[in-house]
Amino acid sequence: MNITPRRGAAPLLLSMALLAGCSVSEVFDRDPEVSDVALTPATMPEVARVQVPMPPPEPPRKRERAEAASLWGGGGSDGFFADQRASEVGDILTIRIDIQDEARLSNSTDRSRSGGGSVGFPSFFGYGTQIDKILPGVGPEDLPTGDIVDLSAASQASGSGSIKRNETISLRVAALVVQKLPNGNLVVAGRQEVKVNQELRELRVAGIIRPEDVSRNNAIDYDKIAEARIAYGG
Repeated sequence: MNITPRRGAAPLLLSMALLAGCSVSEVFDRDPEVSDVALTPATMPEVARVQVPMPPPEPPRKRERAEAASLWGGGGSDGFFADQRASEVGDILTIRIDIQDEARLSNSTDRSRSGGGSVGFPSFFGYGTQIDKILPGVGPEDLPTGDIVDLSAASQASGSGSIKRNETISLRVAALVVQKLPNGNLVVAGRQEVKVNQELRELRVAGIIRPEDVSRNNAIDYDKIAEARIAYGG
């Protein structure tokens, strides 16, 4: 049977190889795009559905007439002596992330084992006194008196290992109050993207905070965030 090569096969294979190479090159040469500025449950699934135990809601307090007519009676951010820290949906605050993680793990193993055995030749299995009858010319004094087989074995194994890890993360990110829970706690979420030399780094943080934990300069430490979700990478 004769097999005749097709002339069009080689160019076809060459074209497919070039197309595959182009697709791989496009994947590695693709410049990452910065996402749009939008903080919604679709872009931040960490805060899409926050479910925590809540006390029964309190009815809103009706303000007095004089308080309602006052220019500074709102008690909000426009109040003359109002607290300028984040307290309502849409307010911005700074989250300080300072993580110093250190872990050490060591393990050692030492094992040894020994054993031995011997096989004797006691009086030729009880026939030592009659050995001359069985083997002419051989007497009992010619028989061995010690062990004819002596076995011993010893094994030893030892091992050790250690793991040491140090991690330090120091970041600052501005977060937005996205929800105010009935008990007054705030759900905050923030996202920051930094693009350097076609590499996109993203920082995401979300969690629940107490308004009284926010400092006077409108910042809060990460260890005061309940159900904190912190992610950093690219």
